[in-house]
Amino acid sequence: MKVGVVTFPGSLDDVDARRAVTIGGNEAVALWHGDDDLRGVDAVVLPGGFSYGDYLRCGAISRFAPVMTSVVEAAGKGMPVLGICNGFQILCESHLLPGALIRNDHRKFVCRDQRLRIERVDTPWTSAYAAGAEVTIVLKNGEGGFVADEPTLDLLEGEGRVVARYLDDNPNGSLRDIAGISNERGNVVGLMPHPEHAVEDLTGPGTDGLGFFTSLVEKAFA
Repeated sequence: MKVGVVTFPGSLDDVDARRAVTIGGNEAVALWHGDDDLRGVDAVVLPGGFSYGDYLRCGAISRFAPVMTSVVEAAGKGMPVLGICNGFQILCESHLLPGALIRNDHRKFVCRDQRLRIERVDTPWTSAYAAGAEVTIVLKNGEGGFVADEPTLDLLEGEGRVVARYLDDNPNGSLRDIAGISNERGNVVGLMPHPEHAVEDLTGPGTDGLGFFTSLVEKAFA
C-alpha cells in the first residue's frame, strides 16, 4: 500500500515514520503540509514533532494546513489515518477524534520506553496484534495527557474505541490511562507513544511498534 507521511514545519519524526512504513512492507510517500494533493495514497500518517512550533495549542495551527482539508475528507470516506504524538493532537484539533491532549500533569517532558496494552485490534493499524497484547514502545511528550468529559470517556470505553492503554505507570496524567483512541469506524487512530521508534532491534526497545505498520499489509490482503 502507498502510505503518505505528512511533513509540517516542525515535524521531527517524519523520516522515521517513512522508514517504519517501508520496513512494514508498504511504500512511503512524502506529503507536504502546504499541498492539498494526497498523491493517490491509500493511507496517511501524521508524524510526531512540534508542528508550527506548537503555537496556540499543539496541533491548533496544523488543522488549517491545506493537506488537512484533504486528509479530513479522505478519512470521512474510510481512508486509514494514524496520528502519532503531535499527529494525535492534530487529529483532535481537526475533530477527527474526540477529546484533547494537555500538558503532562507533572509539568515535565517525559522520554522513556513505555509499556502498553493494545485493546482494539480491528483497526487497519492494529490488526497485527492480539487483543490484550502487552508491548513496549517509545514515549516522548510534554503535552500528552488525554482528557475528555465523562460522557465522552464512557462512550469511548463502551464502544471499544480505546486502542492502547498505559501499563505500570501513567506517564502524563491521561484520563483512564488512555494512550490511544480511534474513531467509531476504526480507520482513524491517534496514539501518543511512537511505534515508529520501535521497529528495529538495533535501535529503540525492540520491534513491538512494527505491528502498527504491518497491519496495513495484513488488512490489504485479508
